[in-house]
Amino acid sequence: MYEIKMMAVAGNKPNLVGSIEVKLQDKVEKDQVLLTIETAKGKRTIKSGWSGIVAAIKVAVGDVVTTGQTLVEIEAEAEAPAADAPAVENKQWIAKDAELLIIGGGPGGYVAAIYAAMQGTKVVLAEQADLGGTCLNEGCIPTKSFIESAELYDRLHHLSEFGLSADHVAYDFKQIADRKDRIVADLKNGIVSLLNSRGVEVLTGRAEFRDDRTVAVYGQENYLLTCQQIIIATGARQAVLPIEGIDLDCVMTSREALALKKLPQSVTIIGGGVIGMEFAFIFRSFGVEVHVIEFMDSILSGIDPEASRLLREIAGRKGIRFSTAAKVESIKKAENNMAIVAYRKDGELHYTVSEKVLAAVGRVPNTEGLGLDKTGVEVVKGAVKTDQCLRTAVSHIYAIGDVTNIMQLAHVASHQAIAAVDHILGKNHIMAYDAVPAVIFTRPEIAAVGLSQADPDKHMVSRFDFAANGKALVKGETEGFVKLIKEKESGRIVGGVIIGPDASVMINTLTLAVKEKMREQELSSMIFPHPTTGEALHEAAMGLSIGALHQ
Repeated sequence: MYEIKMMAVAGNKPNLVGSIEVKLQDKVEKDQVLLTIETAKGKRTIKSGWSGIVAAIKVAVGDVVTTGQTLVEIEAEAEAPAADAPAVENKQWIAKDAELLIIGGGPGGYVAAIYAAMQGTKVVLAEQADLGGTCLNEGCIPTKSFIESAELYDRLHHLSEFGLSADHVAYDFKQIADRKDRIVADLKNGIVSLLNSRGVEVLTGRAEFRDDRTVAVYGQENYLLTCQQIIIATGARQAVLPIEGIDLDCVMTSREALALKKLPQSVTIIGGGVIGMEFAFIFRSFGVEVHVIEFMDSILSGIDPEASRLLREIAGRKGIRFSTAAKVESIKKAENNMAIVAYRKDGELHYTVSEKVLAAVGRVPNTEGLGLDKTGVEVVKGAVKTDQCLRTAVSHIYAIGDVTNIMQLAHVASHQAIAAVDHILGKNHIMAYDAVPAVIFTRPEIAAVGLSQADPDKHMVSRFDFAANGKALVKGETEGFVKLIKEKESGRIVGGVIIGPDASVMINTLTLAVKEKMREQELSSMIFPHPTTGEALHEAAMGLSIGALHQ
């Protein structure tokens, strides 16, 4: 008996069974169409990899199906499946032993593989899509490539402030997208090279637990792995909003937005969080009309309120429109193919029209189809539960990165990878999250670490504005500030936020101060080079004692 399973399909829209082309006990030929699936990428046909008899049909028209779900069972004689057939479970397996199996090749998985292999561990890594994960292929890196082009283009329109001029400033978005693709390809090739040089065996295919020690990998060849230790690093996927019309072709996820070769004239962004705001600044820098609709009362609701308000003010001056405390109720497509977004605010229904809609409302852990119910691993609200060493309820199975939903940041996943491998190798490495920096790559950038909001009874706050910093004046980027939070009782710096030029670089110094539990005297005693934006940190530290010198 052979099981025809649902393949992985990119996109955030549900996969629906569109039609079933066979009946029970039908005789089918190899490559015959069994059913069709409506996906985010259009209609997909599911073909049989075998000649035989339809023994069972496990789905019905209209059913939502997920990756790895069994669709049809075929009773057939063993033969090689078609190259383009979906994953097929058969009796022919390549058996392997793995000292350490890592499921997922993103910034957590591939770092764990390299780190473990460098210490003599025999590592097998299973990845069903592209090495590098969401961050490299459809997240951190491609968005930052777009941001770099957008910021440079934006600065070219302010050359006169620097005594310069240029004629015919223009952009070619296809070339911008091609540059992004080259950067992604270069980094991906680098990961492949690193894994190969460290002796990591990479299997391409979908991994599924048979039990807590046995994992099947379905791909061009099927593998059955017996594992001593396992790390789950399957990441997260875009959350699907329960909104009428969310599956229309005018609606994009960040994945589709990053695949654009031509920009729309207008876009409505659902969600004013990190992803939504980064894309808002990208689109607006290239002249796209942008309207951000946010459910919460403010954009970037998890950061320092002053930084959030300042960024909204700056974005507003750039022409980005906002509707906060608003709930999107439906998306419809007009006869001219424009998207009509209906949203409710203050009890009234409003409408906005745009060429495209970007859904940017967060991500959910990838645990479906892994077979975790066969392992004893505890899953809470879709996320794998772990202890401080990233160990699950099963002592030889670990989980790292977005699948744990602890902190959905690539650099956290990479550090969790090191901590998990250390624990596997008998080292004492407990994860701590009190000094994790986070950066939002808007213009200006926002970076924060540690405590983001102060309690007036317990903390003292110091703020220094970039308007009083010489390097910021030279750069022509004076909006923003450095804010530090000190614990009154101990004098330790426990957090801070930076909004302004070079925030993504300056946050490293502040992270060190928080991690090492520095007092303001220790930070203010450091010598910062002049003229640099880093001097604003020194001034803010002085502000926690006698006061800033230049403000």
